[in-house]
Amino acid sequence: MSMTPRERVLAALDHKVPDRIPLDFWAVPEVWEKLYDHLGTRDPEAVQQALHSDIRAFEPDYIGPPLRKMPDGTFYDRLGTHRRLVNNGFCTYDEYASFPLADIEDVSELDDYEWWPNPDHYDYEGLSKKIGNAHDTYYIKLETGGIYEFAWALRGMEQFMIDMLTEPEIAAGIMNRLTDFFCEYIRRCMEAAGDKFDMVYTYDDIASQNGLLFSKELWRELVRPCHERLNKVIHSYGKKVMYHSCGAVYPLIGELADNGMDVLNPLQPLAAGMDFTKIKTEFGKRLCFHGGIDIQQMLPHGTPDEVRAAVRSAIDRLGPDGYILTSAHHIQADTPVENILAMYDEAVKYPLG
Repeated sequence: MSMTPRERVLAALDHKVPDRIPLDFWAVPEVWEKLYDHLGTRDPEAVQQALHSDIRAFEPDYIGPPLRKMPDGTFYDRLGTHRRLVNNGFCTYDEYASFPLADIEDVSELDDYEWWPNPDHYDYEGLSKKIGNAHDTYYIKLETGGIYEFAWALRGMEQFMIDMLTEPEIAAGIMNRLTDFFCEYIRRCMEAAGDKFDMVYTYDDIASQNGLLFSKELWRELVRPCHERLNKVIHSYGKKVMYHSCGAVYPLIGELADNGMDVLNPLQPLAAGMDFTKIKTEFGKRLCFHGGIDIQQMLPHGTPDEVRAAVRSAIDRLGPDGYILTSAHHIQADTPVENILAMYDEAVKYPLG
């Protein structure tokens, strides 16, 4: 029996076998442009429908003070981080240009910083209208942000990691302020349109390709309490928590689940220790999984047939229940359209035994 996209995701997250594997889509802007050209449309909804994506993401519009744009072309985002656009030859990224809190020497100086994100700067009243009737058909997630990640974006990654060891009050002070913001932001989103949201997407990259970025002890002391607060707010509204961390996050999966994570994203296949069969066996009854298709080698450099084989392998190891298939991060600009289409086509066709 055919399911709606929403029914399909709900079944998977309830550890039931859906009619086919659920799908999601995320990609850099250049990939969207390729797909617009290939499909002959400028409508992002039409692209998602063509790829059979079962999930839609929404967030309230920013309506705060105009964001600062500097004479040198750099700019500040709505969370106060300072960025610049960098082109690597085939795509453009925004990278950090400087770190606004780099020079503080005492936690008391955090009170003097005037650009902390403000939950008053968002159009919550328009959120329900923005989602419209999408919830009738699709599974809906609220996009939020990272705590550790935005903390180091304000302080500088190297300095923030030093702070975690030598000035934990500064590290905790920055993260606690960001946690306060995101908790209130989520509350207001839920109060305004909670009946139309199913899940909240949070993130913090706490691992590299080869291992954790810092010790488990530092994570437990400084990062875990922030996400525990966040997850409690999300769960208080009856919503699922999807947590994103790139890299070799295996050593902390169990504790992330203990801390309230319901869905782990993105399962980076080439990262150390990210053995899908082992992860499914150990955590498949406690967690659901989202991602799994390699963007580093397979999608940009594989053949369509190799991509199809990777899709079947991911479903065999992470499915048939508790798994939403998508790329293991935003699909990158050097990815052929043929491989993207092969990934989604194979996922739709592959039977769940």
